[in-house]
Amino acid sequence: MLNENYMELALSLARAVAGQTSPNPPVGAVVVKNGQVIGMGAHLKAGEAHAEQIALQMAGDEARGADLYVTLEPCAHTGKTPPCVDAVIAYGIKQVWIATKDPNPLVAGKGIQRMQDAMIRVDVGLCRQEATQLYAPFFHYIQTKQPYVTMKIAMTLDGKIATATGDSKWITSDQARLDVHLLRAAHDAILVGVQTILHDDPLLTTRLPQGGKNPIRVVLDTHLRTPINSQIVQNAEAPTLIFCGQQASSKRQQQLEKGSEVKVVRLAAEKISVSEVLNELARRDIMTVLVEGGATIHAAFLRSQAMQKVIVYVAPKLLGGIHSLSSITGENLLSMSEARPFAFEKVEMVGPDIKITALPKGSEPNVYRDH
Repeated sequence: MLNENYMELALSLARAVAGQTSPNPPVGAVVVKNGQVIGMGAHLKAGEAHAEQIALQMAGDEARGADLYVTLEPCAHTGKTPPCVDAVIAYGIKQVWIATKDPNPLVAGKGIQRMQDAMIRVDVGLCRQEATQLYAPFFHYIQTKQPYVTMKIAMTLDGKIATATGDSKWITSDQARLDVHLLRAAHDAILVGVQTILHDDPLLTTRLPQGGKNPIRVVLDTHLRTPINSQIVQNAEAPTLIFCGQQASSKRQQQLEKGSEVKVVRLAAEKISVSEVLNELARRDIMTVLVEGGATIHAAFLRSQAMQKVIVYVAPKLLGGIHSLSSITGENLLSMSEARPFAFEKVEMVGPDIKITALPKGSEPNVYRDH
């Protein structure tokens, strides 16, 4: 039982830095000797020391003969930092407990083999289920070369996201909106369509009482209709990427890019392809994307089957109205059998609202818990 406790500690260290290590995964490590924690650490930022190195340095000479608990297989290659397995071997660790292997081809079992060759006992799979949840974005990013996409929706009980006039302030509670800012802080990028910019002029930053990392702002704007005086152009708190089609005005592009934090990405085709956007974001080391709409953008991601998670905040309100806006538009399907199936991962209360987390059917781990 103590083994699980130590790995849970390592996982909690990793969760605490989730969202700030991209394109690297968040990793936690704990060094234990004679039933005592003598070192622990988390990888804080790409390019800085890895969790294992920090934990081993804290343990110092006492690490010899100790056990190391680490949430992801230690690396065996030289990147921006030296291989972690070299430190594990040099410090004389006796046994390494790993929650899950690393699918990155640069690691992928090589770290385990190196440690075993050095006569270190290696055990893989402790708290594997929890680690699999934590590393779902990283695994997807490594295996598909595209970011992990989460679609966020806030709606009434009858599935409406705004009135017929477009008024949506506010559907959900202060608590739910605070939770959304926590979501933003945990993602590398936040994505909306130009209609959201034209209608709401959002800031698209993280606004938390204690501060938080601002995601890169991404706007899909085929014809470059984003206003020059919009907040995402004028505000420099976060970089902004505006994707447009090939025929968009070059003069307009120059005007938008006068802001130092704005970059227009012109795609090869006249229309914007979700897949092309995701490929370009991955090339920019963006591992996670939070899609916040609107309804047309949601439809494009649904049609492309380009989301790995959906989070829906449901407010205890009924709006009604034939012209009230729904969360997803797009083509009209003729049969319920054409609906894309999902499975609930988690259902919880956030203030007076319900927060539902769902995964595409077939991709979900068996971790549903009713809160």
